[in-house]
Amino acid sequence: MTADRPTLTRPELADLLTDAAQCVSGILTAAYPTAASRSYLHPVLGALSAGPQVVGKLNERLEWFVAAEHPATPAGLFTLASYASALGWLTESLAELTTSVERICTHVGIPAELPTPVVAATGDAEGGDDFDFAFSALEMAAIRTAAEAAGLPQDDYVTVLSESLVAASRITDALMEISSGLREDAAYVVDEATDHVGLGDGPNSLPTLIRSLLTHLETTG
Repeated sequence: MTADRPTLTRPELADLLTDAAQCVSGILTAAYPTAASRSYLHPVLGALSAGPQVVGKLNERLEWFVAAEHPATPAGLFTLASYASALGWLTESLAELTTSVERICTHVGIPAELPTPVVAATGDAEGGDDFDFAFSALEMAAIRTAAEAAGLPQDDYVTVLSESLVAASRITDALMEISSGLREDAAYVVDEATDHVGLGDGPNSLPTLIRSLLTHLETTG
């Protein structure tokens, strides 16, 4: 950082967080071609293929921000805390998704031929969430056809499809919360009237994203 380089303005800091939020929410609409023989993985392959690319992009931006800006102002430190939390949460969520997909592949006895990951699968991804998917008669007819194309008994197909839907629900919830938290933090940075962005000792002084992440850890711990 050169001595005469000005620090980022509040709107520029907010743009950094808003752009990150858009990248994260974009994962939700990512599509990935799924063969009929692997149709039970369709709910998760879009996020699994696009997510690591977003992690890489956000990581590069974070490295640039730290190297070029050397955040020292309250607004800059607040932005850094929010951005780093988002990246960490996204990375961990994608790792859990990868583990879930690998477990599904193991269940049906196929290699885990997944999109090239940027993050490693870590953590304990045992099941246990109380999801109960009720399929209509029309959906069951489609499931029977899909099960035949996948070479699986119908009951096994329903099991792995349900696991895939659970994993998709988890990653969707995480992506929405990360994106929402980034946007709220961006609004706080740009709208704060003084230079004293709240970074005190109380929990309410933390960025929205960090408070959400702490709540998430408390409920899943």
